[in-house]
Amino acid sequence: MSVTGMAWSALLVAAVIPAALRALRRSPLWHRISVPAPLALPLLVLAHAWSVLGDLVGLRPPGGALVTEPLLLITAVLFWLPVLAYTRHRLDDIGRCLYLFLAAPLLDLPAVAVIAAGHSTAGLAMIVGMLPLGITAAALTWSWVNREEREARSLALPTSGGDPLGR
Repeated sequence: MSVTGMAWSALLVAAVIPAALRALRRSPLWHRISVPAPLALPLLVLAHAWSVLGDLVGLRPPGGALVTEPLLLITAVLFWLPVLAYTRHRLDDIGRCLYLFLAAPLLDLPAVAVIAAGHSTAGLAMIVGMLPLGITAAALTWSWVNREEREARSLALPTSGGDPLGR
């Protein structure tokens, strides 16, 4: 197991794909290929587990990474569409936060198995490479909480010229 390969694979899923989708989030292509989040998450989790654990459990296809990596990238695009793109399957703020916070540990489980199999450095490289997903989840949550607070404050302000404390 290559440390560089594990880290790069994780960074593609957790940072490169979402950055590209964010830049292209209004593309009409996303409407055609997007799937609901309850389907996209398990597809990515399974493709990721197959890609990471294929060698360990003897399920690696004859083409190896030439088969699993493109499949992983396709499922990563499908995974990020409900979070970042403007499609009919776009999640609301709460849904995006829950979706990403649920995905982070599920995507780290194969790396834990790699560590348990004796490939500590490769497994840790995968976990570190997946950190942008957790950071994105935290940033979306922070943004959502701040937006909710601003909206609540704007509703609480008096509209007349009276006392600003509402007395």
